[in-house]
Amino acid sequence: QVQLVESGGGLVQAGDSLRLSCAASGRTLTGRHMGWFRQAPGREREFVAGIRWNSGTTNYADSVKGRFTISRDNAKNTVYLQMNSLNPEDTAVYYCAARARGSWDISIRYHEYDSWGQGTQVTVSS
Repeated sequence: QVQLVESGGGLVQAGDSLRLSCAASGRTLTGRHMGWFRQAPGREREFVAGIRWNSGTTNYADSVKGRFTISRDNAKNTVYLQMNSLNPEDTAVYYCAARARGSWDISIRYHEYDSWGQGTQVTVSS
């Protein structure tokens, strides 16, 4: 496992942007496919975006496609989620997650990730 710490959340208005960061410590992110998930009160944790360890391929939930961009800087052991055109439905706790080295690909299933951050709150007011 690897330790992950998210940052960058906050309270914004509809239409604003935020950039979340996920910094890894203890072990590098090399070889690990990464994902961002979110969980709103009373709802299940849902996949938001994923990126292969070499940044060659990304995947997005339909609800964020065209608005959110996932990226990573392996030299800095950091993954980012740029969120544009935020709306109140994006309000949730956002989690960064890492798959184990050797995993085949990005996954949209949260139970297939073995390392998680503590989450960062994103609140979008209308």
